[in-house]
Amino acid sequence: MSAVMNACDAVTAVENQPAANTQVDFNTIKQKQQATWASGDFAIIGTTLQIVGELLAEGADIRAGERVLDVAAGNGNATLAAARRFAQVTSTDYVPHLLEKGATRARAEGLAVHFEVADAEALPYADRSFDVALSTFGAMFTPDHGRTARELMRVVRSGGRIGLVNWTPEGFIGQLFRVIGAYVPPPAGLHSPALWGTEPHIVGLFGPQARDIRCVRRHFNFRYRSAAHWIEVFREYYGPTHKVYAALDAARQARLTADITALLLRMNTGGENSLVVPSEYLEVVITR
Repeated sequence: MSAVMNACDAVTAVENQPAANTQVDFNTIKQKQQATWASGDFAIIGTTLQIVGELLAEGADIRAGERVLDVAAGNGNATLAAARRFAQVTSTDYVPHLLEKGATRARAEGLAVHFEVADAEALPYADRSFDVALSTFGAMFTPDHGRTARELMRVVRSGGRIGLVNWTPEGFIGQLFRVIGAYVPPPAGLHSPALWGTEPHIVGLFGPQARDIRCVRRHFNFRYRSAAHWIEVFREYYGPTHKVYAALDAARQARLTADITALLLRMNTGGENSLVVPSEYLEVVITR
């Protein structure tokens, strides 16, 4: 365990820890989350994140012929990255529409990928079925963190790898979560998804069964014409912001827009005529 702790030794604040006696209805939460991610059209935004999938495929050292499972794959960024490296890829998500978008992308490139509807907390595969399991900004949003981690470990063979990409609490998306939470609070007792972007939480979830854990902090740049353009796209297509705006009256929508605009402008590195917002994420590679 000491080797694992040394690999992920950054001190990161842990937020939104549920009380020990809090009863959480994971099934109800999951149904609401599924409806959220099925709203809008995440694929519009997802395709802009392709570089993250490519970097993860390199970080996880995907090799030709390996059996790779993409969990909570969305429209398939890690899926395509692994398939481009001639791996045998199974792409899963609990939103069929997103898998269809991923399948369209795979067909356009002539990539052989198996797509299947599956829940990250109850993967329909035998123990040790895969050499590698991947998830880019997917597993982190499951309500039951421990169950998801156990499933990822279960389906990967001994010596295999788990590659994850998770937004950090300190980064832009982590800060966006807090802005949104001030208007529509998350369900009581639920762990923050941003915990997956902290090294101590990763070690707590995977450390007991891990041979090695490597954590690297990277940045993805959101590149849009302006703050207004970013809000327009995310309000229309990104499930969480789409749903939050739909839940608010006009006055609170305007205040939310002002708060998000302020965050975007504060973090913008693109100058007056464009928007470039770096968003920190944690790339994790676990050897089972």
